[in-house]
Amino acid sequence: MVREEEPWSLVIGRVTAPFGTRGAVRVRLETDFPERFGDLEQVCLELPTGEERLFQVQGARLTPKGILLTLAGCTDRDQAGELRRAWVKVKPSMAVPLPQGSYWVHDIVGLRAVTPEGEDLGEVTEVLRTPANDVYVTDSAMIPALRQVVREIDLEKGRMIVSLPAEESSQEDRE
Repeated sequence: MVREEEPWSLVIGRVTAPFGTRGAVRVRLETDFPERFGDLEQVCLELPTGEERLFQVQGARLTPKGILLTLAGCTDRDQAGELRRAWVKVKPSMAVPLPQGSYWVHDIVGLRAVTPEGEDLGEVTEVLRTPANDVYVTDSAMIPALRQVVREIDLEKGRMIVSLPAEESSQEDRE
């Protein structure tokens, strides 16, 4: 039996620009755990073309503008420039454990959102990160990720129970 290798599917950052002349790259954080970069040995960069490249991490330093990442084989500014806009990814098994009641974006995307009365609000297709709270996007609703709105998340059943505020519960009420 052939065992499939775990995919590099968990996004933790995005390369924004080269840094310096020795091949380092500046990475915008897409994680709530910036300290994780210090423990990484390897990352996968998904280039805008869709090509994926594995890199050994030689160094990572937190700055006010993100992470400065030094990658093996990336030795000059031109090579670093080729990595601009690449997603920095790790394997899900490398994820930082979350506290009880917290979920990864990849856990939320794909869930069905339903009201306590059983009204189907659609599948969560995207999670918007805002300064106040995340927002779960479906075809028919924008759901604030707040405890008083998202009543239950059941990963096994693939759904979340949501109680939207009255003014957001139905498009028909606004027309």
